[in-house]
Amino acid sequence: MQKTAAAMLTTRDVQELINVDRSTIYRMAEAGKIPAIKVGRQWRFPAEEFNAWLAGPRTTPAPAEPEAAFGELADMLLPGVAAPLADLLASIFGVMVLVTDLDGTALIEPANPCGLFQFVHDTPSTHARCAETWRDLGADPDRQPRFRPTPLGFECARGFIRVGPEVKGMVVMGGIAPAEWPPAADRVRELATELEVPADQLADHIDEVFYLDRSHQTWVLEYLPRISSLFSRIARERSRLVDRLDTIASLAGSPDQRSA
Repeated sequence: MQKTAAAMLTTRDVQELINVDRSTIYRMAEAGKIPAIKVGRQWRFPAEEFNAWLAGPRTTPAPAEPEAAFGELADMLLPGVAAPLADLLASIFGVMVLVTDLDGTALIEPANPCGLFQFVHDTPSTHARCAETWRDLGADPDRQPRFRPTPLGFECARGFIRVGPEVKGMVVMGGIAPAEWPPAADRVRELATELEVPADQLADHIDEVFYLDRSHQTWVLEYLPRISSLFSRIARERSRLVDRLDTIASLAGSPDQRSA
């Protein structure tokens, strides 16, 4: 895959060229082992420099220390594990559960979404507002879970997913009616305008949220840190597994290295 001198390779391009996983590419970039620059929170690779590096002599990437910066949370939480776990938790606690990164991007489909969320979920304005809400939750340094209002009117709480010293994402539990719900008719019309949906249709779904009494809310907040820790452990163990596989690959070496 050849690019012009001005072009930048993406992480996927590099994966195709050197046949390693995304986490290894991130570690090599961080360590300065491949030509790379960081644009915002994304790595990009100058094509001309990278092709020159690719054509020259190089060694198999050394494994990182356990719990080193691993890259994106989506690489650590396998959907086949995270999604069923979210479904189970949503069923147990009777709320909506989802996992996001710190940019507010949902990494799995929301489990047990309330009817109000389902109604407005596919509107572009709602997507943007939800992402902004989740991004703000991630930026809030308060570690104590608490229920906070959302642009849809209901409330949610979050717990942080950590890998080593780094916060990588959040477990969000929501769709919960605040103390005063449903809102008055004029507020429903205001919400409909903000969300760009018909007011009469919104009114039909406005009551489709989760009503939790005080003890149920306390139960959710009490267990949310433990739930987040469970997702953190899954991500951490996945990271360690990839590190071990990288170590095995390093020890095995390439056919050229073994015959040298």
